[in-house]
Amino acid sequence: MKRIFKAAAVAVLGLTLSGAAQAQSALNEILDTGVLKIGTTGDWNPMTLRDPATNSYKGFDIDIMNELAKDLGVEIEFVPTDWKTLVNGVVAGKYHMTGSASISPPRMKVAGFSESYISVELYPFTTKEKAGNFDGYDSINQPGVKVATTLGTTFEKRVREWFPNADIKVVEAPARGFQEVLAGRADVFITSNIEGSTLEQKFPVTRVPGTGPRSPSPIAMLLPQADQVWINYVNNWVKVKKAQGFFETTKANWGL
Repeated sequence: MKRIFKAAAVAVLGLTLSGAAQAQSALNEILDTGVLKIGTTGDWNPMTLRDPATNSYKGFDIDIMNELAKDLGVEIEFVPTDWKTLVNGVVAGKYHMTGSASISPPRMKVAGFSESYISVELYPFTTKEKAGNFDGYDSINQPGVKVATTLGTTFEKRVREWFPNADIKVVEAPARGFQEVLAGRADVFITSNIEGSTLEQKFPVTRVPGTGPRSPSPIAMLLPQADQVWINYVNNWVKVKKAQGFFETTKANWGL
């Protein structure tokens, strides 16, 4: 199977060649150097988690990226980044692609996306101790309610839209909104159903009563916008892996 994917990569490149010289695709660079560079934040449980002691990564995203590198027949290098510079890293060529990221119009203006392979919904969370203070979204959007969020994330934009009357506290990565709530410095944070279910298992947090899911969002990999050769390869790889059941199996392994 690895030989098939690598042959397909070479074929894709061959189809793009003409008499005129063309800009080199990231796919060409990856195959030439034997290294696939992935930008990842390492702070989105259970998608991507960095172990600072070993500087190693694990998670749903990491399994996907390792599979892609295996099929390309190359090594993988995880490049640390954060949410506020995630897109910039792709645009500047610091890495060939990112792990999972929400597809959004602002990001689409400057970067490309792969086909989606998973979706998320957003919920507000608070501590179990404070849950009785809230009932619905309007109860959060009040003066004196402190809502924590991390700079540069999709969550920050949603917090500002949903809770303009609240006291919004923005922290910079590696700090996270949920940590502010656990520390008692804020009352509410929002996150995806994916991370939220994991946090509920580990910490005394719960969904705010009376709130349903908002902002369903497809998740995909960020790619260089103008590099259609690389985008085509990744999109077709996603299609093949979906057909083989790889994504469903990987989701089940991580409880998604």
